[in-house]
Amino acid sequence: MLIFDHFAVSAETLEDGVAAIEAALGLPMGPGGRHARMGTHNRLLGLGDLYLEVIAVDPAAPAPDHPRWFDLDGFSGGARVTNWIARSNDLETALAAAPAGAGQPMQFARDDLRWRMAVPADGRLPFDNAFPALIQWQGAAATTRHPTRRLPETGCRLRRLEIAHPGAEALRAALAPLIVEPRVMVVPGPRPEMRAEIDTPHGRRRI
Repeated sequence: MLIFDHFAVSAETLEDGVAAIEAALGLPMGPGGRHARMGTHNRLLGLGDLYLEVIAVDPAAPAPDHPRWFDLDGFSGGARVTNWIARSNDLETALAAAPAGAGQPMQFARDDLRWRMAVPADGRLPFDNAFPALIQWQGAAATTRHPTRRLPETGCRLRRLEIAHPGAEALRAALAPLIVEPRVMVVPGPRPEMRAEIDTPHGRRRI
C-alpha cells in the first residue's frame, strides 16, 4: 500500500508561491532546495506526518531536455495545490498497479536526500494530475532523514485534501487498491481542482 507523503503547491515563481502560502497560513515556509535534473526549486513546510511543498521552475537552472514533473512547463496563474505525492517501498510494484501513464522511475538527489520518482513522459499524471505522483525514498531519507523529520514543527496539520474531478468515480476506483487515506477525499467536480484544509495555530485555513 502507498502512504500519503506530501502535496505540492505550484507557482509561476517560487517567491510568489511562498508569499501566497505564508499569507494564507500565517506562518513562514521552511527551507528547500533545487532539483537540477528537473530545473525546479522548492520550499517546504512541515505538517506532522507529511509536508507541503511549494515548487516552481528555477529561472537560474538550465532547462531539462525532457518535460518537468507536475506539468510545470504548462503551469500559469496563481499559486495553487496541483499535485499530491504518495510513497512506496517498492516503486515498480506500485507502478504495475497504477493507471497507464503514471510514469517511469527516475533517480534524484538533493544534498543528502536520495529518492526515486515516477515521472510521466509528458510530465502530466493520470486523471489530469489528480492521480498521485509515486515516490520511493532511499537510504536514510526513507527513515531517519525523511523531510518530515527535518522540518521545524509548525503546529500545522492537514485536515483534508479535497480532489475534485469529473471522473471522480473512476479516480476512486484507481486509488482503491493502492492507498487508503481518510484525509484525501475525491469528489465530483466540473473540472480538476485540489483544495487543502489545514489546521494552524491561527485556526483552520484553506488553500
